[in-house]
Amino acid sequence: MHNSFKVLLPSLAFLAPLAWAGTARADLGACGNIHVEANAECEVLVGAECEVACEPVAFEAQCAADLYVGCEGQCQANIDVGCSGSCEADCNVQCEANPGEFDCHASCFAEGRASCQGRCSDSECFASCEASLEAECSASCEVVAPSVDCSGQCQASCQGSCQAEANVDCQIDCQASGYVDCEARLEGGCRAECDVDGALFCDSQYIDHGGNLQECIDSLRALLNIEVHGEASGSCGNGRCEGEASGSVSCTVDPEGRELPFGALAVFMLGLGGLLRRRRE
Repeated sequence: MHNSFKVLLPSLAFLAPLAWAGTARADLGACGNIHVEANAECEVLVGAECEVACEPVAFEAQCAADLYVGCEGQCQANIDVGCSGSCEADCNVQCEANPGEFDCHASCFAEGRASCQGRCSDSECFASCEASLEAECSASCEVVAPSVDCSGQCQASCQGSCQAEANVDCQIDCQASGYVDCEARLEGGCRAECDVDGALFCDSQYIDHGGNLQECIDSLRALLNIEVHGEASGSCGNGRCEGEASGSVSCTVDPEGRELPFGALAVFMLGLGGLLRRRRE
């Protein structure tokens, strides 16, 4: 299903470097620190379709990521030695089989996810468990360079998954009472975005990018190879472009102040990969 949208486009001179620079953050901080699967389908929605998507279940992953921070101070259990030992042994076997392809964060998250699946019977519990895992894996793995040997990579990976395992029950209990207020807050922000640049969703989960939509898009592209795709239709005239969905957007102009035809604008937008449905390349 294709989604229509409206955006306010900055100048051509400003946007072009962003499209090809290839720079990105070392994490998904610009995307609310939410866990996003490498094969996630992400999209920007606007208008009525967007408002329908702004429902409580869509905010669970983002709320869990937000609530994790508030609960972190009281959830600081010690790692079980048995967890680290067995984890590192299994991890080293996996890494040494193909050291060039080993991914510290992916290994860490996979190690802990099975525990989340066995521990939780409802979606909020699962979101809290995954948020804890995402935070601990990111913290442990972001300081380890890919060039580090398997022993170092696995030590970091298992540090993350075992720390998450140690803290997860505390995090789940602590976060439980915060979902109602958090979801109400995010719903307001989500609906407001529906009427402006659009709201971003990955696998139907709302991403609270804090006004950093392009930076979030760039981070998803660089870290997870997720691109943005979609379609736009309409026409430009008198300095305005009327879009298919709702409202209007400002036309892009060339350096001499001439309006770009809408066809050229559409090609430009597709080239940038901005505000479009995402797929993994």
